[in-house]
Amino acid sequence: MWCSRENIGLYSVLILFHFLNILLKWFLSLSLACFIHSFFFFLSFFFLSIYLFGFIVSVSIYLSIYHSFFISIYLSIYLSHYLSVCLCLSLSLCFHIYLSIYLSIYLSIYLSIYHNVIISIYLSIYLSILISSYLSIYLSIYHNVFISIYLSIYLSIIMSSYLSIYLSIYLSSSCLSICLYVCLCLSLSRFFHIYLSIYHNFFISIYLSIIISSYLSIYLSIYLS
Repeated sequence: MWCSRENIGLYSVLILFHFLNILLKWFLSLSLACFIHSFFFFLSFFFLSIYLFGFIVSVSIYLSIYHSFFISIYLSIYLSHYLSVCLCLSLSLCFHIYLSIYLSIYLSIYLSIYHNVIISIYLSIYLSILISSYLSIYLSIYHNVFISIYLSIYLSIIMSSYLSIYLSIYLSSSCLSICLYVCLCLSLSRFFHIYLSIYHNFFISIYLSIIISSYLSIYLSIYLS
């Protein structure tokens, strides 16, 4: 009976030890998995931070270069006046006030002229390209729509006027030639009629004179004999 109680206690201790062993292994495996997961998460976060740092640095460099090249007009005016005032204040401590005022005005004028020249060149190039493109489009549309209509109207008017003048001259010349031909024919017929009448009258008169003279001579010779 005592042995059975000792065996039961031993069995319970062994079961408890086995359960604790299983629980310890599970805890260690879970801790190792959490550690590995945390390590990889930290490593990925580290590389991501390095990549983002490089990206942010490159973007900041590009933005600083862009801002330094394409400074706005208000900032340039502000910087020119600020530099002129600072230079005036710094030079007034060492030199005469006239020299500082002169240099400050000179710097402000130089910066304003430089900025105005740059802006005017940029605006002139941009506006020239924009205006030339708009003018080319407008002139192409105007040329294709209105110039063709104007040329067609102009050519139709010119051709009609030239044709009317040519037809009037041709008709007048043809009428004149017909009239001249008719007049010439009439004059020639009249001339031939007059010529034939004169010719016939002349021959008839000669013939009659010869006949009459011959008959008279015969008659006189008979009468005198």
